Amino acid sequence: MGEMNEKSEKRERGPVWDVFRRLSKRITAMMGLVIVVVFLLSALFAPLLAPHDPYEHSLADKLATPSWDYPLGRDELGRCILSRIIYGARISLLIGLIVISIGIFVGVPIGVVSAYFGGKVDFIVQRFVDTMLAFPGILLALLLIAMLGVGLHNVMIAVGISTIPIYARLARSSVLAIKSRQFVEAARSIGSSHLRIILQHLIPNSLSPIIVQSTLHMATAILWAAGLGFLGLGVSPPTAEWGAMLNGGRLYIRVAYHVATFPGLMIFVTVLGFNLLGDGLRDALDPRLKT
Repeated sequence: MGEMNEKSEKRERGPVWDVFRRLSKRITAMMGLVIVVVFLLSALFAPLLAPHDPYEHSLADKLATPSWDYPLGRDELGRCILSRIIYGARISLLIGLIVISIGIFVGVPIGVVSAYFGGKVDFIVQRFVDTMLAFPGILLALLLIAMLGVGLHNVMIAVGISTIPIYARLARSSVLAIKSRQFVEAARSIGSSHLRIILQHLIPNSLSPIIVQSTLHMATAILWAAGLGFLGLGVSPPTAEWGAMLNGGRLYIRVAYHVATFPGLMIFVTVLGFNLLGDGLRDALDPRLKT
């Protein structure tokens, strides 16, 4: 009776609880989850959490060291670094979401169609994907920014386009392993259309690796956006963005270490959090680890 109750309880909780239960067994994954949650809360509730206006400057107090009123000090224009870091989380979150959305909604359908139909379609699509993969991601983003121009929207589009071939390859490999299974053959035998098979069978059953890849790519998008902002190719001043803050503070690293240290530390911790969470999700969603 006890075993039956335990099994029924697991069914009622559903697959989400099962994934979280396995995720909670990894300390590093839970550390990553905590970091990601703090990052999301900071981005969503920035006006409530920021102690000062991130754009209010005071040249008389520029490069002021950390104090009680300004826990992380002030930057080269006398602005609150903590407030700018909190508001910068919004920009990083927006960039990450747009980049992942472009990769998923463009790359995944390309990969699914390529694997499902095969033949000439697969050959043509994969040669196009190979051509895009021939360029390193950050160089492809730089090339697209040179064509589109500098700005936040162009950064998101450029980084998003550079992720399309990765999602296309991932979706293709997943569908190749699924399309020959019995439930897909059964759907074909009863006369289901290609679109219905793709939407109801292939895409839902290939979501696990896509979810993991999206978590890891969130970290990559934040890192690339910060790198482009550091090079002056990202957001326009005075927008609070971590890479731009790091670029502005590098000139004062010897006389005011805090101006560049804290934005750089925030980039490091956030990227680490998404990577740890992504590794944990990869193990939690792996069907070979399910009992």
